[in-house]
Amino acid sequence: MKTITIDKTKCTHCGLCISDCTTGCIDFDSENFPKIVDEKRCISCQHCLAICPTGALSFGDKHPNDSQAVEYSDILGLIKSRRSVRQYGEDEIAPEIMDKLKQMLPYVPTGCNNHSLHFSIVEKKSAMDEIRKKVNDLLIKTMSYKALSPIMNKFSRYKDAFLKGEDVIFRGAPHMIVASSPLSAPCANVDPIIALSYFELYAQHLGLGTCWCGFAQACLKIFPELCEMLEIPPGYKPVYVMLFGNPKVKYQRTVQPEPYSISEIKEIHKKDSCVFCKIKRFVTNFLR
Repeated sequence: MKTITIDKTKCTHCGLCISDCTTGCIDFDSENFPKIVDEKRCISCQHCLAICPTGALSFGDKHPNDSQAVEYSDILGLIKSRRSVRQYGEDEIAPEIMDKLKQMLPYVPTGCNNHSLHFSIVEKKSAMDEIRKKVNDLLIKTMSYKALSPIMNKFSRYKDAFLKGEDVIFRGAPHMIVASSPLSAPCANVDPIIALSYFELYAQHLGLGTCWCGFAQACLKIFPELCEMLEIPPGYKPVYVMLFGNPKVKYQRTVQPEPYSISEIKEIHKKDSCVFCKIKRFVTNFLR
């Protein structure tokens, strides 16, 4: 229920919950205590609960004493040392580690706080082996159809490996997570990528290896039966796939990447672009 309850003995009338409300649906009542004035505008983001400095505000059945204190630590080292792992041990990860990963997922951000993501997590290596075999068989069969050769060009250089039964797609990973979103979601193509980015960093923090798997994502698009195997709900689009498991390798140091280009905007210089330039930019914005 989209309501807030105020502990009047703790509220200092600071107004932080009001100023930080993303939809502006909270205001002071006649006694100068915060209240939701328009439930329809509320998106249940719980910013009001999170920002209250004295823990005076509860949102529905969410109470401040049940939340954890914010604790920031140095995450830069984790980001710098993150690697895509393509060599995995055969053992499944410990159940308690799997539980930690699943318990983290509700905290990933989504557009308009639309909590409609679906995650398919392959928790057993035996299930992963079934998927591996199914994909390999489908790819080998599909490659024999000349009419589908334009679609299969992405996999053509691995054809011999497929025929030998090599696990080109899943790299021997014991686990996989697929993030899907309903087509009706406000940010259907972006939310799953954000979610997997959070998943990856937390997984690597727990000592696991991860790998963004574009090949697997392509297979899910081509072979709808895989969506059935992964129990992706009807009306949901599988946006991306991440492999994970105990890494067989250990990286000893960070890499030294080339920097990306950065435009340091300190003041705006107005430019009159030609009509052709504007059209070209517009088309570029919608490509891919």
